[in-house]
This record gives sequence, structure tokens and C-alpha cells, in this order.
Amino acid sequence: MLKIILGTQNEHKICEMNLISKPYGVEFQMPDTKEKDFNPDENGETFEENAYIKAHAAYTCGGGELYLADDSGLCVDYLDGAPGIKSARYADTAEHRIEKLLDVMKDAKTLHERGAHFECHLVLLDKDGEILNRTKGVCKGEIAFEKKGINGFGYDPVFIVEKLNKTMAELSDVEKNLHSHRGKALSDMLVWLKHNYL
Repeated sequence: MLKIILGTQNEHKICEMNLISKPYGVEFQMPDTKEKDFNPDENGETFEENAYIKAHAAYTCGGGELYLADDSGLCVDYLDGAPGIKSARYADTAEHRIEKLLDVMKDAKTLHERGAHFECHLVLLDKDGEILNRTKGVCKGEIAFEKKGINGFGYDPVFIVEKLNKTMAELSDVEKNLHSHRGKALSDMLVWLKHNYL
């Protein structure tokens, strides 16, 4: 089993990614924060820059052979791509982020006006902190008028996945991993690892 340090402190994300990676013989672990805090300053201007910042922060904590991080967010057409890279900082809690999003979109009366996509960028570093590979995944859909579903996290309850007519939070873990932006980016990364590293 190849253990990779994942630049996050989000247990949901670790569990979600380990479900996808297990068949490949890859297991993700959180950074070891006994000696150094994992506290990346996500000041990049793109998802990819922020993914690198988080991967590098994991690398400075040490303890692994490979370091991976993702940065992802929700890009809403009606809001000219916002909240985008500020998705996690759009408001102070997940609940407030959803409330704010639904409030600023209240004048978008049709689903056609509520187009959006989730975007995920992954950056993989080697034991010297050098970039080994990068991948990107996109999931298209629309913003619902109200929350539906209990699975997932973040904006999942208000994001209707294209062609499925369900929010991300209404999908099973297996369905979500098949369709999600993170699932797509991670699958591409795992295929690359299988051919180049494992």
C-alpha cells in the first residue's frame, strides 16, 4: 500500500478519496502535525496555485514519500464564476455559505440561469517537494432552489449534477465518486501513479 500525505485536515475529504484510491493500492493520510502545524496560506490566484500551496505545506510537515493536495470550488455562471477560489471562505460556516449563495441567486428564476460547475485541481509532489504531476476534474450542473440530500459536504446539497437530476448530496458515495470533480481528478492521478510510480 502506497501511503500519500494529503494536504488537508478535512476528514470527509480523506474518507472520500480513500474510497476511490483503495483499489489502486493507495492510501491517503493527514499531515503529521506533532512537530509542525499544517496551516497553509491559500493566497494563490488559481485553484492549481492553491493546491500547490497546500501540497507544499504537507511536504514541510514531512513523514511521507509523496504529497498530494487538491483545491476545488464552485463556479456559478450567474455570479461570473464566483465564489470560485473563495468557495471555502464565502461565509463563516458551510450552512451560511449555502444560505448566502441561495440569497444572492434569488433573482435567477430558472435552472437555465443557474448553471454552475465544480472544479478540482490536484498537485502531486515528490519527497523533495518537486511537482510530479497535476490533474483537473470538472463536474457541470445547476444550483438548486433549496437544499436536498444529506450526504457529502460543502455546497453538495444545492448542486444538481448534470443529467442526473439529483443534488450531489442525494448521491451515494459510489455515485458521487463517479461523477464528482474530485473523483475525476483523482482517478486521472491514480492512473498516472499506476503507470509511473506503483
